[in-house]
Amino acid sequence: MPLFFHRQSSLPTTTATSPSYSSKLLKPLKPNSAPVPTRSPLPIIVFSLVSLFIGLAGTIFAITALRRPTPIPVFRCGKSEDTFRAFYSLSTSRQLGDKNGGLVDRPKLLGFVGIQTGFGSADRRAALRRTWFPSDPDGLLRLEQATGLAFRFVIGRSKDAKKMAGVQKEIDKYRDFLVIDVNEEYLNLPWKTLAFFKAAFQLFEADYYVKADDDIYLRPDRLATLLAKERTHSQTYIGCMKKGPVITDPKMKWYEKSGHLIGNEYFRHAYGPIYVLSAEVVASLAIARNNSLRMFSNEDVTIGSWMLAMNVNHEDNRALCDPRCTPASIAVWDIPKCSGLCNPASRLKELHAMGMCSKSPTLRPDDR
Repeated sequence: MPLFFHRQSSLPTTTATSPSYSSKLLKPLKPNSAPVPTRSPLPIIVFSLVSLFIGLAGTIFAITALRRPTPIPVFRCGKSEDTFRAFYSLSTSRQLGDKNGGLVDRPKLLGFVGIQTGFGSADRRAALRRTWFPSDPDGLLRLEQATGLAFRFVIGRSKDAKKMAGVQKEIDKYRDFLVIDVNEEYLNLPWKTLAFFKAAFQLFEADYYVKADDDIYLRPDRLATLLAKERTHSQTYIGCMKKGPVITDPKMKWYEKSGHLIGNEYFRHAYGPIYVLSAEVVASLAIARNNSLRMFSNEDVTIGSWMLAMNVNHEDNRALCDPRCTPASIAVWDIPKCSGLCNPASRLKELHAMGMCSKSPTLRPDDR
């Protein structure tokens, strides 16, 4: 027997006629005869409409923003506003095509002069603009460039909408106000003065800060000459210095409620119509908390008391309180009869018509 032999396979042999398999290709199974649900077009339509609306809205907003006149920027310190620089810078930028306008946040000056005024003093401001105070923004800028001094009317705020509306018309016309965040009333003058110095220091980098009233006749050129004088003391307090008895009678005009803290006689301090503080002094006031400084009834006494607490140099200058115009007078007012000019609206015009007041040359400090 051969070692190897072929065993017939027990598996059935596939033939062309085998009943188990068909020689034809297998047909795929038919899919389920149920219809396949299609996605509804409604969400797509809604999304397209929303996108179209957003696109149209953006286009309309862009066109409106481009056509809208640029608002006048306002230089602010808290709620205190100086609209003059913003107004003039905007006008210049439009002429030059400069979007930034070359604005300076805190311009460098020889001095900043705040003319303190009130809601009932429109006639005084009108008289000042017809005399030594410029009556338009260009004139105000020319004065600043010629003297190094910036001038603004300083006024607080009121809850009386009619008062605020009246002043706003004047602001829109002249652009020469510094509006500070303090309640404007006579009994509030010490607080207004402190608010003025704080706002002025934040908005202007000046060597000196001048507080002046709206009832004096001032020579800006001579004031600039005074401030440009070299001084060895960095903390300086300039004004017409005085002393006198403390008024303790409530029926009298200059009654001092806290007179018992002062004594019988006032300490040396400047008259209120005009005085000057150097930058270093104002910097100390600018960082002081309002309730940390004692307020007396009278504004000039209050400032004088603060100066006693600081290492300042009291510089007495009688040219700041001259009762008549002279070749050396800087500020003219009716001392001692009035704290300022008596009947200032008319007196300002009278003085300005006098050549000695308005046209006399400015003398050098050495010639006085």
